[in-house]
Amino acid sequence: MDGIVQDITVGTKRGSDELFSTCVTNGPFIMSSNSSSAANGNDSKKFKGDSRSAGVPSRVIHVRKLPSDVTEAEVISLGLPFGKVTNLLMLKGKNQAFIEMNTEEAANTMVNYYTTVTPVLRSQPIYIQFSNHKELKTDNSPNQARAQAALQAVNSVQSGNLALSASAAAVDAGMAMAGQSPVLRIIVENLFYPVTLDVLHQIFSKFGTVLKIITFTKNNQFQALLQYADPMSAQHAKLSLDGQNIYNACCTLRIDFSKLTSLNVKYNNDKSRDYTRPDLPSGDNQPSLDQTMAAAFGAPGIISASPYAGAGFPPTFAIPQAAGVYGDVQRVKILFNKKENALVQMADGNQAQLAMSHLNGQKLHGKPIRITLSKHQTVQLPREGQEDHGLTKDYGNSPLHRFKKPGSKNFQNIFPPSATLHLSNIPPSITEEDLKMLFSSNGGMVKGFKFFQKDRKMALIQMGSVEEAIQSLIDLHNHDLGENHHLRVSFSKSTI
Repeated sequence: MDGIVQDITVGTKRGSDELFSTCVTNGPFIMSSNSSSAANGNDSKKFKGDSRSAGVPSRVIHVRKLPSDVTEAEVISLGLPFGKVTNLLMLKGKNQAFIEMNTEEAANTMVNYYTTVTPVLRSQPIYIQFSNHKELKTDNSPNQARAQAALQAVNSVQSGNLALSASAAAVDAGMAMAGQSPVLRIIVENLFYPVTLDVLHQIFSKFGTVLKIITFTKNNQFQALLQYADPMSAQHAKLSLDGQNIYNACCTLRIDFSKLTSLNVKYNNDKSRDYTRPDLPSGDNQPSLDQTMAAAFGAPGIISASPYAGAGFPPTFAIPQAAGVYGDVQRVKILFNKKENALVQMADGNQAQLAMSHLNGQKLHGKPIRITLSKHQTVQLPREGQEDHGLTKDYGNSPLHRFKKPGSKNFQNIFPPSATLHLSNIPPSITEEDLKMLFSSNGGMVKGFKFFQKDRKMALIQMGSVEEAIQSLIDLHNHDLGENHHLRVSFSKSTI
């Protein structure tokens, strides 16, 4: 986990920096060189905008190409994640604005950030640079009164004194986004490292007061609902974090507003939390928080699996192959009194989390696999002479392990279970018909097949269902194809 930034710094949005820098250097705005060093609300008619050079750092930031229907609150929201916004000048006729930050350092951080991440308001990219002006001087003219009211409202929201706002107009302006929900729906893509509820809280707390979080897995994706104290904080977080990576090159955040306006949290545990109600119970049969943290931060990961409830089929030999797609299985123990349940020890907590998030709920032999984190830290091997009835197996030196080598390509090819399987290490003598026959021999249906054009050692094969693909992977990963070739089988993100 070398790529993890300790302070949960958010990674760079891919692909936006080049597009943005091109736009910044080729714009049409020119400002006369004799303009005064302070921007004034009275002389908006004379404003042509700032010159297009990157400019000397200043507390004042020039914002261009704003949507015509943008609100003062939305413009202010651009600066809030970086510090206090002390003044605002709106030039609506020119689709421009000037934001004054409380310090030059805050303004510098803001400009640097938006150089790599294109800011977007109302689905429209906007452009940000330092202003030639060192401060803003605004008056009480009607066109500036709303901007000042919005600033006043935002400042009162930030200090928790919204009820003391000076006027109804101030509240109206500051909460212009009240039509939007304070609840965000968050999807984490490329989940190569576990993302815990506490990690989300640490990241999203930088943009406002987080009241509640609920996490869940849907469509094989880790998702969360997060409720802020106010819609404006939700807007800031969405603008700043959507598309960002939590860790280097993985765990990408996709953020939308939820249709819900409030979350109902019943339990405080590793899946949900109400920060306003520390008295809530943890809930029955819920993994305790310390187990989750142990799994997240590298203790040996133990998952409890009940894949064959009532089927009477021992899961020992099935689990290493299925869980082995997401990590190296070390030991498996079938429970003596509940033989439909097993403990599976992975190499570390990250692998346990990945196996749980991808395999929980998947079907095998017509029954869903149920996987939770176990309270046990290790699976104990039986002592010498102790009767075990063959219920415990040690896979420490298994040839099935995919992740022994540091930096192995297998780390980049971890995907949710799918009907399409990726095959590799195919010897030259094996034909398409040979492989189709092999994969249909366990009762499955082969719907499609193709060799890789550039490398005939690899192929894609599509089974009739995800369940059939999981069973095929269990049966045929490491299958001896002759010529000293053992077939490698994994889930694919591609389709045929």
